[in-house]
Amino acid sequence: MDSFGIDAASVSEGADVFEQEPSDGASRAASTLTSVAVRDISQGIAAIEAEEEAARIAAEEAARAEEEARIAAAEAAKAEQQAQAAREAAADALAGLPDVDWSVGEDEFVSTWTARIDAYLAGSPLAGQGRTFAEAAWNNGVDPRWSPAISNTESSKGAHCFAPYNAWGWGDSSWSSWEEAINAHVAGLAANYGYSITYAFAVKYCPPNADHWFNATLSQMKLI
Repeated sequence: MDSFGIDAASVSEGADVFEQEPSDGASRAASTLTSVAVRDISQGIAAIEAEEEAARIAAEEAARAEEEARIAAAEAAKAEQQAQAAREAAADALAGLPDVDWSVGEDEFVSTWTARIDAYLAGSPLAGQGRTFAEAAWNNGVDPRWSPAISNTESSKGAHCFAPYNAWGWGDSSWSSWEEAINAHVAGLAANYGYSITYAFAVKYCPPNADHWFNATLSQMKLI
């Protein structure tokens, strides 16, 4: 310091220069950046919430469309079954079998038929499987009474199965649970027979004794 003519007082004064408060312009700039950052985050959150709401609405619309498609398919299958019965001159036999109302939607359909099928199966090995039958019927567009009634005709509601969990005389099939068996049988009815019982289906299902099979199964369906 002595060599260059700088004394301690000068150094102290210079230090004060560098320790001054930021200018008003710098403060405004920092405040602006903070404000922009907050605004940008808010906009991002709003965009995410809008996307989530759009996704929720789309999912609900897809679920409604799927339900409407199932109802339409079941109604079409029911109409075909009724036409088939008329062609077979079996309409009189089927006259006492009330229609299944598919227009109520999945929740009410499953709830209603769960209770009715559970009441029908009470005390049998298949007791408590009403919901499994009802959901399988809804998913496959099949009369919910058909598979439970066949189980009575073929095995007294699961009391006399020739193979594990096969209550329907269904080929040589066996399953590991009633749930698996019910879903397989109802899907098989939909794929290989149709919506509900007809005499032609009885001939196909039980050729040796179609008359008895048809009348016995139909009478059980009327009880459900």
